[in-house]
Amino acid sequence: MDMAALLNWMIFLPLIGGVLCLAVASRQAARQVALWTSIATFVLSVILAAGYYGQGYAGVQFVTQLRWIDSINVEYRTGVDGLSLPLVLLTTALSVLVVIASWDIQKAAKAYLALYLFLMTGMLGVFLALDLFLFYVFFEVSLLPMYFLIGVWGGPRKEYAAIKFFLYTLFGSICLLVVMLGIYFFTPEAAAGGASGGGQNTWDMIRLQTDPAIGALFARGGPHWGFAKLAFWLTLIAFLVKLPGVPFHTWLPDAHVEAPTPISMILAGVLLKMGGYAMMRITWPFFPDAAILFWKCAAGLGVISIVYGAFCAMAQADWKKLVAYSSVSHMGYVLLGLAVLTRAGFDGAYYQMIAHGITSAMMFFLVGVVYDRAHHRQIDRLGGLWLKWPAYSGWAAVGFFAAMGLPGLCGFVGEVMVLLGTFQAVGNPGFPTALVYTYGVLAASGVILTAGYILWMFQRVYMGPQRAEYAGYEPVKGREYFIMVTLGLAALVFGVVPYLVFVMTNPTFDGIMKIISVAVPAAQTALGG
Repeated sequence: MDMAALLNWMIFLPLIGGVLCLAVASRQAARQVALWTSIATFVLSVILAAGYYGQGYAGVQFVTQLRWIDSINVEYRTGVDGLSLPLVLLTTALSVLVVIASWDIQKAAKAYLALYLFLMTGMLGVFLALDLFLFYVFFEVSLLPMYFLIGVWGGPRKEYAAIKFFLYTLFGSICLLVVMLGIYFFTPEAAAGGASGGGQNTWDMIRLQTDPAIGALFARGGPHWGFAKLAFWLTLIAFLVKLPGVPFHTWLPDAHVEAPTPISMILAGVLLKMGGYAMMRITWPFFPDAAILFWKCAAGLGVISIVYGAFCAMAQADWKKLVAYSSVSHMGYVLLGLAVLTRAGFDGAYYQMIAHGITSAMMFFLVGVVYDRAHHRQIDRLGGLWLKWPAYSGWAAVGFFAAMGLPGLCGFVGEVMVLLGTFQAVGNPGFPTALVYTYGVLAASGVILTAGYILWMFQRVYMGPQRAEYAGYEPVKGREYFIMVTLGLAALVFGVVPYLVFVMTNPTFDGIMKIISVAVPAAQTALGG
């Protein structure tokens, strides 16, 4: 089997399915097209994972390389490695559940499902692109469908939320574009042995990571060290908007509150991960010396996101907004894990993305199920749901406890590894012991705050006497059980067997840590090590 061709079919099959959704005659036919397209895409991703396993999870595999825009050396270059494969599997698996969760969408259902499948192509393209220009195209392609999915099918303030989402993301994209142009114009020097103009500009993301000549251009003391420092911050800002991290997070609560439940699931479950993935693919490997220089600021932003997001979640009366702010807090661990430049930190940051993809989808779906019956999300107007839906509330407990980081569930692994990775940075040159301990203790306090707002929310929503108005609520549907049981089992499996992710990521992170280790000696000298 031609695995490279299969990979490209996987990217564009949702696009084809989206066109078919628009072409079929009925809403029901569009639902069937969307469902079978998402299932087929998931099956292709599983076959891709099996093929990658056959290659020993080694490096970048199944590469397609085609000339695209010759005048500026842009290529259609796709492939998969350990950094992208788990997120691809998360995207395709979650998309099946999102389509099922969208079954009751009535308003322009064909357009809704088509836009969602277009979004799916954009998300998969981001994770599988190996050309920086192509990455940027897919990064932008994923913006437009989400804008319309929120702006057309959202709540009362949907236009405001959609425009805010669009403007914030566009600002980040402009930051990334500036860096791309700088990289493109500076790379000929590497191919020419340092003589400007004698080489070839490149968008090749793997070469930009691994070529020592290019690394020397952006290293401390190199000819473009000043640009590297600026580029680190511009890419960090671009991807902090997506992550999201403080202070670029304010679009997220509005987008989540106004978005329909299935779109909130995919927004939190996958789109936020595009920010963390891009940091691991671009920001840290491209500019490791700058990452070492600015680790204090980056880690500080991560810690602020953790604590501030948790306090904001604790203060919310709107259940969905509470869950939205919890995402800001949980994704702060991703930034902290990367900033401390330890292997445990990187592993924990990545696992946190996978775990949050599962738990956030669960939590937003739980809110949506109740909202469909109650038609409000006010926590103080709920209570006693466990008595109304005892079995379903049991699975709800799994989801919320996984988000809380209970040992044995998926949320625990990433957080504890980030904290261990933070404390492991003690003693490294340029990492003051007092500051590292301060960051570690503050980040650990986020675990306590998370337990506080999760348990308080769970008590107010599910515990206590059953309310009279619940008598009119329809029973939980079979497909709603299917979605929750699937996500709940995933939370259990990945809480017990994290090796399922690490076996894929280990070779890739070995390579990334080698890139960082090359930068460390020069940094040690400059920082007095």
